[in-house]
Amino acid sequence: MPAYHSQYTNPPKLVGNMALLPLKTTYKGPAPKETGDADIIDEAIYYFKANIFFRNYEIKSEADRTLIYLTLYISECLKKLQRCSSRSQGEKEMYTLGISNFPIPGESGFPLNAMYAKPTNRGEDDTMRAFLQQLRQETGNRLLDKVFDPATDKPSKWWLCFAKRKFMDKSLSAPGY
Repeated sequence: MPAYHSQYTNPPKLVGNMALLPLKTTYKGPAPKETGDADIIDEAIYYFKANIFFRNYEIKSEADRTLIYLTLYISECLKKLQRCSSRSQGEKEMYTLGISNFPIPGESGFPLNAMYAKPTNRGEDDTMRAFLQQLRQETGNRLLDKVFDPATDKPSKWWLCFAKRKFMDKSLSAPGY
């Protein structure tokens, strides 16, 4: 069975070789506003449970690179949420993770430098960092709605069971974290 790929095959703008796609978000950043039903974050969360099992992932469009990054970030979020017993604690963890310093393509700590192009100039570097931070903040916020049950305020074991899995045998965090 093949992995799920992004349906956003014609991105409006590229940053590096990654698609800068419209988002339904309240966080400020370079991504244009999405007016439709779903965006790349919804797609990443929807396909996460299926895609997490793949060790290899064929990139068919620039939007797939964004999907890969989001899948890896969701894994990081689940690792953090595993230690949270309530939604309010999870919100603090997601906020901290979303704004923390992180490497971008071309920097030494980025795990997928072979698949992502380094930003060509300082302006593109800033745009990529702002876009990734916008993605991280909105993804963490939406993931809370999926992981925590509003009735019991407890995390769902059906989401947290994926925390130990690695997509493509990669992780956005350094070994040991």
